[in-house]
Amino acid sequence: MEDQTAIAALSALAHESRLQAFRLLVRKGPTGIPAGEIAAELGVAPPTLSFHLAHLVRAGLIDSQRQGRSVLYSLRVDGIRALLGFLTQDCCQGRPELCSPQDVADLDGAACNP
Repeated sequence: MEDQTAIAALSALAHESRLQAFRLLVRKGPTGIPAGEIAAELGVAPPTLSFHLAHLVRAGLIDSQRQGRSVLYSLRVDGIRALLGFLTQDCCQGRPELCSPQDVADLDGAACNP
């Protein structure tokens, strides 16, 4: 992943509504949910939500697919993996496996200590 792509993804997540929508889609998994359900669950007006979801789509973190009259939004797993890989590629002196949430939790943050 290039720096500018990572910046776009992080920038897309740097807004409360977009972060909430992204986290909701993470919980729902790659099957996704209609935009109307996202709007109802988050309490965001549909036009406002569409604006925010478009940012997440452009950043490569979620996908959209038209199904009849509604739009289904889903997690883009490869985009998330690319971003996480970019963020942790230089972790702990070239040992990115130590930066996974499970490893860090297991070691109480001691993974990066020499």
